[in-house]
Amino acid sequence: MYRCFALAVALSTLHAAAPAQVQRQFPADALRGDIEFLQPPEIRLNRDNARLAPGARIRAQDNMQQMSGALIGSKWVVHYTVDTYGLVRDVWILRPDEVSKRPWPRTPVEARSWLFDPVAQTWSKP
Repeated sequence: MYRCFALAVALSTLHAAAPAQVQRQFPADALRGDIEFLQPPEIRLNRDNARLAPGARIRAQDNMQQMSGALIGSKWVVHYTVDTYGLVRDVWILRPDEVSKRPWPRTPVEARSWLFDPVAQTWSKP
């Protein structure tokens, strides 16, 4: 009985500490931008009108999926990917530590000229 209690306490401690330790993984083709959610599927991305792709995935700061309709009127710094039609496919709303911690390319030209380390999740200028 004592072992079960100790195991439950240990697991609850690990579970409570886990979210603070998680570093989100972003794909190499993700760009950083400023997004404003308008009436779905419309968005404003880097001050230009854009659209979310059908089935677009939006991840909040806690990495939980969000519906675009719940974000209408909000503005965020994000990482995003674009599909072959130019529609925004994936969006990760960044936490303050993710924004200030490391530089990230904002344009495809920057992404082609910088070097990406997928393990450390960092970009560097050559």
